[in-house]
Amino acid sequence: MSGHSKWANIQNKKNKTDAARGKIFTKIGREIAIAVKEGGGDPANNSKLRDVIAKAKANNMPNDNIDRAIKKGIGELGDAIFEEIAYEGYGPGGVAVLVECLTDNRNRSSSEVRTAFDRSNGNLAASGAVSRLFSRQAHFVISGEAADEEKLMELTLDAGAEDLECEDDYAEIWSEPNALDAISEALINAGITPDEAEIIQRPELMAEITDPAIANSLLKLIDKLEDLDDVQAVSHNADISDEALEEIE
Repeated sequence: MSGHSKWANIQNKKNKTDAARGKIFTKIGREIAIAVKEGGGDPANNSKLRDVIAKAKANNMPNDNIDRAIKKGIGELGDAIFEEIAYEGYGPGGVAVLVECLTDNRNRSSSEVRTAFDRSNGNLAASGAVSRLFSRQAHFVISGEAADEEKLMELTLDAGAEDLECEDDYAEIWSEPNALDAISEALINAGITPDEAEIIQRPELMAEITDPAIANSLLKLIDKLEDLDDVQAVSHNADISDEALEEIE
């Protein structure tokens, strides 16, 4: 989303309930276990694990939870068998929606994701129809006094930052995925803890949404999908207008 809509949604994420935060920890724990299975339990030799740990810390996930997830991936706490699946579809207003899952039951995931789309006036699409509209990028969100454009530019450009947007005491930093580590380190060394630090799907073409009813239906679809246990991330290309957001808040 762009403009104030973007910042309103970032604030929404920051106001998660304790129950929702517990679910986030579960989802990140799965990601850690998968990363460990694929590349080992040493973050120094496993870039994917380093990236997920950075995401965990940005979400204030306790170190004990991180350590437990690593042990689970190694097999010390039982075998975790999950597969990565992506579902592509269109939500209300023709918005492109990409749903990334980690699941131990493909049929369950498919059924739950399809039901969420069907009940929100959306539909699933063929593989590649939606994913081509997104690119994987490292993404940071910084809020408060630390969201100073000049300072952040000085800190992160040499570390690989490619795009920096600042507005209303919020800043977003974008880069290629392989720069996540270096930018995280530069921020932490400067005493800045990001609100978010992770690799996400960034939309390359936005769909403008000005109708409050469509915006409301879309946000409900996103909430339904994010609430599913198997869903790790939901990406979309909606650019919801300030006016539409204000009418449904």
